[in-house]
Amino acid sequence: MKRAYLYVMEALRKNILGEGMGTPIEWLAKPVSVAIVLFARAITAVRAIWPESGMQTRRCVYFANHSSHGDFILIWTVLPPRLRRRVRPVAGADYWLKSPLNSFIGRDVFNAVLIERDREARKEDPVTQMTQALDAGSSLILFPEGTRNLTEQPLQPFKSGLFHLAQARPDIDLVPVWIDNLNRVMPKGEFVPIPLICTVTFGEALHISEAEEKAEFLARAEAALLALAPKRAGD
Repeated sequence: MKRAYLYVMEALRKNILGEGMGTPIEWLAKPVSVAIVLFARAITAVRAIWPESGMQTRRCVYFANHSSHGDFILIWTVLPPRLRRRVRPVAGADYWLKSPLNSFIGRDVFNAVLIERDREARKEDPVTQMTQALDAGSSLILFPEGTRNLTEQPLQPFKSGLFHLAQARPDIDLVPVWIDNLNRVMPKGEFVPIPLICTVTFGEALHISEAEEKAEFLARAEAALLALAPKRAGD
């Protein structure tokens, strides 16, 4: 937290002296992002597990299991700063715009691609929003289940968004990511996190095959993600 404090003090100094820190929202967002990373590491001691091919450095779509509002924060946290700066989570606008604080965190700190989940209220096509972010040079964090998994199953069936995005940009690497234990750190309805060790496991990138049908592709993507889940006693 000392690092975050020093960052805030430097941001304030530069803003007061007019040294080009940008708007108050911009200079505040940067130290807040540092503080969130340090807090996430302190609570979860999160560790990244990379595939044999090593860390993904190209623009890509990370697709992960979803059990907590903090899921994308853990992925974001384990990425090195040079990658983290150009990674944008895809998140529900209804949640991240419901209050000024949520809006600041989602829009200004994480630069999220905010998707309107109510089809009737949509003004933009979600796939278009995502492809525009990719074309601008960003990587994405996507949760194909569409909503948090509160069931006893390891995964809920994937929605079609990942398939349509893969069709629209078939050259983009699709990287499966399994987040383990975060649902126990932040159970639904709890506001105080429970310190527990978490891991974020990255798999090998996959791509949609030419003429691959939606059901076949989504089944393959689900299998690639499930293969990263830690084996429990009795499994």
